[in-house]
Amino acid sequence: MTFVVTEACIRCKYTDCVDVCPTDAFREGPNFLAIDPDDCIDCAVCVPECPVAAIYAEEDVPKLDFIPLNAELASQWKPITRSKPALPDAEEWAQVDDKRGELKR
Repeated sequence: MTFVVTEACIRCKYTDCVDVCPTDAFREGPNFLAIDPDDCIDCAVCVPECPVAAIYAEEDVPKLDFIPLNAELASQWKPITRSKPALPDAEEWAQVDDKRGELKR
């Protein structure tokens, strides 16, 4: 099992989770983070760090298409190993539920 970043991360990209990941499993895209399922060790330390509750255990992901999406994007994007500021309008987007169409690859 692995952990999966879901829709709540889109257009927010808070990176608090990155600093605590012992395996550097996070990958960074333009407005979203993904978790590489090959690097994730199922430790769950990233889950409580996400201010928008975007990280779920694979078995609990509310929208199943985010499981293969994380794997796909993780294979294309570069690792992120240190936190950085969230996107400028992250607080506004944190309140939006339906933002799948906003994902930039």
